[in-house]
Order: sequence, then structure tokens, then C-alpha cells
Amino acid sequence: MIIKKVGVVGIGTMGQGIAEMLAANGLDVVIVESTTERLAHGLKMIELNLDKQIEKWALTNAEKKLILSRIQGADHYFSLSDCQLVIESISEDLDAKKKLFQEMDKCCGPDIILASNTSALSLTELASATQYPERVIGVHFIYPVLKIDLVEIIRGLKTSDETFNTTKEFVEHTIQKKGIMVYESPGYVTTRLITLLINEALHVLEEGVASVEDIDEAMRIGYSFQHGPFEMADRFGLDSVLAALENMFRDYGELKYRPSIVLKKLVRAGHLGVKTGEGFFKYDEEGDRI
Repeated sequence: MIIKKVGVVGIGTMGQGIAEMLAANGLDVVIVESTTERLAHGLKMIELNLDKQIEKWALTNAEKKLILSRIQGADHYFSLSDCQLVIESISEDLDAKKKLFQEMDKCCGPDIILASNTSALSLTELASATQYPERVIGVHFIYPVLKIDLVEIIRGLKTSDETFNTTKEFVEHTIQKKGIMVYESPGYVTTRLITLLINEALHVLEEGVASVEDIDEAMRIGYSFQHGPFEMADRFGLDSVLAALENMFRDYGELKYRPSIVLKKLVRAGHLGVKTGEGFFKYDEEGDRI
């Protein structure tokens, strides 16, 4: 199956990046969001990101117009019926994702691959909400999607070889990223390791070893990280980091996955990072640190 049109459900930070990356690779993209307000905001953020690239001479106005022309917003799942692949990218809530997969299952024919961008949840459990679990697979993109050339391709228990091979071909040839096959396991590879780093950075902070700024600088300069662990967490979304740690703590039962109380307090206060304008640092409407 040749994939030419892709659906993206959810236009948060990750959904925006995925949609922009797909359109930049010449694919038609249909974005579905729960409200017209969130859809309009997400589309505006994609345009702002393209404008930033123009300012840096990484993109032309003509290329921006072409990318935006390939992106179509919609408010109903039936708009996904002529896609060959649909990527779910909503918040890390198992019940919400299962409900979404039930809805997509009703609107998408059996030949359409249903993929999840989940960073920690069970693909097998998501697939159990559908009539055709063999067409459900995980495609975990890493933030920032446009710059990171890696996708974890996760097989659920019933994911078919055809679904896996088509998805791998799509990842490695259509969007030209490196796909690594991951067997289903809480947190997979990247989330399992990076959230542990973030959680340990929080413990270092709690112990008064160093400040937020100095911990971030130590890892950014000392180990060539693009962002330190705290800014990284802000850009992932503190609620997403917390959800991933809680899922792994529940599934593995090991204390190293128990989330820091500082992380819990920030999430309870609504300081979720870039998406709310404040987390460990403060951000403007375009997602730049203030």
C-alpha cells in the first residue's frame, strides 16, 4: 500500500510537529481536533513555526504556502475515511485513547492503518478497542519531530506483518526517518530512558545539589544535549512526563519510576510547560523561553 494521505488526530505540540513534517514530505494531511478553537490554535502554531524557519532562511514563502496547502483541518472522524494511515496524538490517557480508537474504528475501513504516537501505553490494549487489532501499530515520534530522525515502531500482540512492513516502509522511505522496531514494553526505549533522566534531575534539584538552570546547563553543555532535562520536560509537557512515569511505576513496580513530588505539584498547579506558558521555565506564545 502506498501512503499518500495521512490523518492526524490531536493538534497539540506533537500533533503540530507530526502534521507539519508530513506535509513537508509531500503528503496530504487531515487534522482532526475535538473543538474548532483548538484546531484553529494548532494551525496557527504550525504557521508560526514555518515563519520562524523563514526568518532563519531555512524555508521560503513559496514552500510555506505549499506545506500549508497540504494541511486540511476537520472536526469529524469521518474526514479520515480516505486516508491510508491515521496517527493518534492526544494526551497520554489510556481510557481517552481507547475511546478514540473505537471512534476511528467505526469511521476508517479495515485497510486503513491506525497508529498511536503513545510514548508508554500498551498498543495491545488500544488495539483491543477495535474490530481489526491487526491493523493497529505504534509510531512514537521524538520531539522536536522535524529535527529528530528517529521513530520507534511498536508492534502490539496482534499487529500483522503487513501492517508492520507498510509502516516501516512509510517511516524509512516516505518520511525518511530511521525506524527501530520495539517490542511492546512500558515506556519502550526512548521514553523509559529519558523520563528516568528527568526524574533523577528532579531528585538532584530536591536535594539542593544544583539549581534548575545549572542542572540544565550541565547536561546541555557537558553532554551536547539540545535541551537540558528540565526544558526537555517542559517541551514534552509535564503532564505527559508524569503520565509516563506513573504508567511505568504501575507496570514495573520499581521505585526508580516513582514520580518526583515536585513534578506532581507543578502538574497539579497547571504548570505544564510550553503548552501553558510555564513549567520549570516561562515561554511566550510561540514557545520560546522568556
